[in-house]
Amino acid sequence: MATESSGTEGGARPKVTITAIAQEAGVSVPTVSRVVNGRSDVSPETRARVEDLLRVHGYRRRQRVPGDRAALVDLVFNDLDSPWAVEIIRGVEEVAHQDGVGTVVSAIHGRAGSARQWLKNLRARASDGVILVTSVLEPVVHEELRRLNVPIVVVDPAGSPALDAPTVGATNWAGGMAATEHLLSLGHRRIGLIAGPPRLLCSRARLDGHRAALEAAGVPFDPALVVQGDFYHESGFNGCDQLMDADAPPTAVFASSDQMALGAIEALRRRGLRVPEDVSIIGFDDLPEVRWSAPPLTTVRQPLADMGKLAARTVLRQARGEEIESPRVELATQLVVRSSTAPLAAG
Repeated sequence: MATESSGTEGGARPKVTITAIAQEAGVSVPTVSRVVNGRSDVSPETRARVEDLLRVHGYRRRQRVPGDRAALVDLVFNDLDSPWAVEIIRGVEEVAHQDGVGTVVSAIHGRAGSARQWLKNLRARASDGVILVTSVLEPVVHEELRRLNVPIVVVDPAGSPALDAPTVGATNWAGGMAATEHLLSLGHRRIGLIAGPPRLLCSRARLDGHRAALEAAGVPFDPALVVQGDFYHESGFNGCDQLMDADAPPTAVFASSDQMALGAIEALRRRGLRVPEDVSIIGFDDLPEVRWSAPPLTTVRQPLADMGKLAARTVLRQARGEEIESPRVELATQLVVRSSTAPLAAG
């Protein structure tokens, strides 16, 4: 990556940096670096604008040498302990590989110290872009990302993005509605919901979709049929136990993630209840493993790999100084019916 220039000999011209050039041109630092290093992946209009500023400021190009760093994109998760994360990584890696860009995957575990260490590493790598996945970063980290002017895309934002960055998500509200409509179409009226973390937009949207489907069918929403989970197996197991301990347990359960749905199935099995003969179960995500569960899981497919692909394409377009199509994109979810749901048993 090009470094700062000292201008003309004798200090006649003040020192100029690629950060200053980037700010004046209204582009990212990696974009200016590409122009300085003669890379081809910059739009003609952006290249011309940056070249003009380089000439005006008398910026001296460093000669490229063998071993210059490869292009990189940082992919940042809170945690990496889920098949969900693997699907996102797979999508990002596919697009990055096609563009000759490396991927650096990090997990910050929701800790401020981890986020600051990642930020230090980001500065050292001078990555071309950052993809944040359901990441909640402290304000000081947001400010530093703004200062670095590195292109950013947020996948499945946890809340309203604090960064002025494009976002990629899924139609969680429509997916939640489709899941509940499916159970209603099978005759179920007491439908339990194992919800995801309330701090996440996707969790709240799935709950709202569930509630909208009930209301549209004339079925009263019962808060007692909603229990809290965290998207992982154990919370699905515990949540299902809580629902089935009620005086009038549900005949069907919508788990807001596939992992919670698998936990719920295990909780029912230990009670001697059959899926779907006694209780129908539906999940959300369509992770690869759920088609092999016993029984194969009915779920709402979330296009996780496609979300990763779109995020990678978007951040690389930004890095090249190109316009993006939309600052907010939601990819469609789809109901996938398998064997874990069935019509309500008579009597």
